[in-house]
Amino acid sequence: MSRIHPKVEEAVSTLDLNPLTRRRLLSGTGMISTSMAAAALLGACSQDKHQAQAAGVGNFPTTPKWKFTFVNHVTTNPFFTPTQYGMEDAATLLGLNKPQWTGSQNSIVAEMINATNTAISAKVDGLAIAVVDKNAFRAPVDQALNAGIPVVSYNADGARGDPGTSRLAYIGQGLYESGYALGQRALQRVDSGDVVGFIATPGALNIQPRIDGAQQAFKDSGKPIKFTPVATNADVTKGLSIIDAYAQGHPNLAGMLAVDAGSTSAVGQTVKKYNMRGKGLKVAGGFDLIPETLAGIQDGSLDYTIDQQPYLQGFLPVLYLYLYKISGGLLSPSETNTGLLFVTKDNVAQYQNTKSRYEGSTTDKVVVPRTGPIAHA
Repeated sequence: MSRIHPKVEEAVSTLDLNPLTRRRLLSGTGMISTSMAAAALLGACSQDKHQAQAAGVGNFPTTPKWKFTFVNHVTTNPFFTPTQYGMEDAATLLGLNKPQWTGSQNSIVAEMINATNTAISAKVDGLAIAVVDKNAFRAPVDQALNAGIPVVSYNADGARGDPGTSRLAYIGQGLYESGYALGQRALQRVDSGDVVGFIATPGALNIQPRIDGAQQAFKDSGKPIKFTPVATNADVTKGLSIIDAYAQGHPNLAGMLAVDAGSTSAVGQTVKKYNMRGKGLKVAGGFDLIPETLAGIQDGSLDYTIDQQPYLQGFLPVLYLYLYKISGGLLSPSETNTGLLFVTKDNVAQYQNTKSRYEGSTTDKVVVPRTGPIAHA
């Protein structure tokens, strides 16, 4: 067997080559000299450059392996685990580079803007931004669009009636509408009394429209119900402490609602801790599908939670940006509401018992079987 020059092995190890290219480069070459090593590496780089093209999938032509960037406000929050799976799955399906996941861990808008500007400077091929501030992202989005970089928003889209940016489309839940539905659902059980609505970060435009919608639902009902918004905290532990203290100070609540995942879970824990069902509490509910919330629905401390399908908030932006790029802008991204589904005791078991990438509960790539009729109105 011919000996591979150590410089070749060292250099090849630094290249981002697929296994086949690497084997072809190193097998049977008999490279003895540094000059031959250089020639081989030039060939490898040339071949790798060719392979930076995404082989056409389905009826699509060969394209560059475009790379898209997602700018998020709480990058480590488990709510967005399925969102990241969704963006990765779409990119793999289309033969693209894995999208970048960046932004801020603690909803610090300045950090998100810095991440956006970095992506623009790097000339990424497309941007998806959670627009949690209606003013701060206006200039960066304009800059990206002026540079020919398509931009969509996901999960948050500025204020109601004022997206705050010239993004091409929004992919996510109708936030005000979902909050209104949260309130309407509560009104099925409550006719009078005090109802509290907890919100982790007042003013943050991924959740503020929800509590605005809930408040309006109670107002529109005309019932003698006092609805009080209460700030908790982005730190789940601190938020739980605030909700616990509020419950102790207001033992006669008719309803406890929340508009974010952490506060919803904390409501369930507090209701159970103080047996508030036995003290006149008629309704408790909120948003999202973290395990503690699902457990609360199962044991009755929560009545319902709202699913907004975060997987689609990762998958669809990649698909839309790809179609925009491949069509030269003729296929412009579409406004997409990723849905509003109530999870109650009647259907919570399927969420608890089914592990899937689509809900972020496993990394496994599996087909989730189902049988029986599909629920409908």
